[in-house]
Amino acid sequence: MPVTHSAEETIASDRTVRLLDTTLRDGEQAPGVSLSPGEKVEIARALERAGVAVIEAGSACTGAGERQAISRVTDLDLDARVTSFCRGMQGDIDLALNCDVDGIHLVVPSSDRHVEGKVGTSREDNLEKTAELVEYATDHGLWVEVIGEDGSRADLDYLEDLMATALDAGADRTCFADTVGHTGPERTAEAVSRLAERGPVSAHTHDDLGLGVANALSAVSAGADLVHCTVNGLGERAGNVALEEVAIALSHVYDIETLELEELYDLAQIVSRATGVQLPPNKAVIGENAFTHESGIHTDGTLKDDKMYEPYAPETVGRERRLALGKHTGRAGVAATLEEHGVEAGGDEVAEIAQRVTELGDRGRRVTDADLLAIAEDVTGDDRERVVDLLDLTATSGGPVPTASVRLDVEGEERVASGTGSGPVDAAVSAVREALGSAADAELESYQVDAVTGGTDAVVTVEVTMARDDRSVTVARSEADITRASVEAMVDALDRLLATDARPLAPADD
Repeated sequence: MPVTHSAEETIASDRTVRLLDTTLRDGEQAPGVSLSPGEKVEIARALERAGVAVIEAGSACTGAGERQAISRVTDLDLDARVTSFCRGMQGDIDLALNCDVDGIHLVVPSSDRHVEGKVGTSREDNLEKTAELVEYATDHGLWVEVIGEDGSRADLDYLEDLMATALDAGADRTCFADTVGHTGPERTAEAVSRLAERGPVSAHTHDDLGLGVANALSAVSAGADLVHCTVNGLGERAGNVALEEVAIALSHVYDIETLELEELYDLAQIVSRATGVQLPPNKAVIGENAFTHESGIHTDGTLKDDKMYEPYAPETVGRERRLALGKHTGRAGVAATLEEHGVEAGGDEVAEIAQRVTELGDRGRRVTDADLLAIAEDVTGDDRERVVDLLDLTATSGGPVPTASVRLDVEGEERVASGTGSGPVDAAVSAVREALGSAADAELESYQVDAVTGGTDAVVTVEVTMARDDRSVTVARSEADITRASVEAMVDALDRLLATDARPLAPADD
């Protein structure tokens, strides 16, 4: 059930609110982010699956490559409205028209700092030019949203006049823009409520003060029915308000559905891979830790009632719950994890294993599944014969094509294989997969270089998570050589996964 506020503050659940995604434009303006046309197409398709109402595909005035990317998105014939960002120039509108977009976001100055200092015009001339540009765009069949740039620092009387002028000229809607993340919910509500009396209004908020979501919700409460967002909160400086956070807040707190929420995590992963911007583990909704429990109290409570320490089920946003191992893990968490791995242990043994896990965590170690299973084997005395063991590894990267060869012991049979790749690690992993054949059909879910020590004796720690069927195992290995650390971690993970598989391992050439 939604958790609504008091009657005076509640955003009515019968409101229709839609989301506009500007990841492909404002999100791409984040430092170091550059999306190819193919990546923009992939993200646009993911946004369509999530049910985003408007996709700002880019800024046509940027250049020929950007126009090609926008055209690729418009060619998808999506249900979402596809738009282009335009400056207050007729030439920008013409370039957007050449991309066959459905509409434009016409950005005009609204604060005196921008009207006089940036553009070098007057308030009166700005009103006149805005009307001319809106009429030109609508005459050419475009849907038009006029954004008052730096609206949060504008004189509200002038901002209202500017937006009224745009609507009178034929604009479909106006947008209150907190361009530099300057303001708070009260100012946002005051501005949006005044604009909403004139016509349909949107909100464009940034997160410089950490108030992106608060300002977006305040805008909706004041009458905005369209919120500009970016996936994962990408954008200039501290970023735009995060699409996933606005969507879940409106759904969970106010019972207003804007998106197919179960698509959010896949969407976040697609954008993260395309942009190279990793997701912070503590990020709301889509961070690794959002549905991960380590604390003994929280784990015990979650095992008894999955709603005990979570505001909503992880499946709501396409996630799964995870129990993590560490110094705070209690017996309930250890017992549950052992059960997942098919390990039987009595009550006293579980208590001893939990104590050792805590001691390992106290030494600053991140406790992996492999650590837990090794401790369990020691405590229970249940020695396990390895299925796969790494006997030898050779990797070279000096030539044009990195190569690697491995020698493995697979159930007592020695197997040798070689492989090539984009680097020595990739080549070594290919060699392992070649040696194991179908036994290496496990999926590499994550690969992370956790730590590198300094000095001439530097040691790198590699952590991998591999999954096979419905089981996954996380293993960390530390070595002076990243290739060896990577291969040892992968082989150990495969060994753990294969140890509980009753199927005999086929020869590598089968």
